[in-house]
Amino acid sequence: MVRIEDIPINHIRRPLFHQNNPEKVNALMASINEIGLQEPIDVLQVEGQYYGFSGCHRYEACRRLGLETIRCRVRRAPKSVLKMHLA
Repeated sequence: MVRIEDIPINHIRRPLFHQNNPEKVNALMASINEIGLQEPIDVLQVEGQYYGFSGCHRYEACRRLGLETIRCRVRRAPKSVLKMHLA
């Protein structure tokens, strides 16, 4: 089951390195500042911890804007699913 939730940005772990396109991040920052985040990022909730693997540009734009929370599509998953994402 997936739910939409505003999660504190500093509670989301981003275990994989992603190279962000600075122009895309800047454009998203302008858009989010003007109309808000339109598309939630996807996170896994594993044993009470949140892990983000996609939405890296939206995440970075919100972080740089100093937003405390980010709208997320949250899916609960066991450790085995987390391990697959980390493989």
